[in-house]
Amino acid sequence: MLIVKTPNMISVKVTYTVKDHFVDQNIKNIHEFLKDFGSMDNDNFKYSIHVLEDRKTFMHLSQYNNQVVQQELLNVSSFLSFQKQRDENLESEPAVELLNLIGASKGL
Repeated sequence: MLIVKTPNMISVKVTYTVKDHFVDQNIKNIHEFLKDFGSMDNDNFKYSIHVLEDRKTFMHLSQYNNQVVQQELLNVSSFLSFQKQRDENLESEPAVELLNLIGASKGL
């Protein structure tokens, strides 16, 4: 196991549930901002999205080398559009958790 020693690294988990009618659009919006993220410097962040068994609860896991990288990603126009549309179609407010990385099989 690789022990990660990056004191500035930021790890965040966001979980939310969207309304049934919005699931497909949410997935399209996610793919759109991931496409834009893919054109950025991927060595400075990792971003993944999972859907839970109910097929309408999503979990985003993100890791950023520092706050500058985090802010750059969070201000990408397609990501801002995703957030706006998601927020208009939530069943409940997103749960945001800050995580402390202690190790990983692969570094950023």
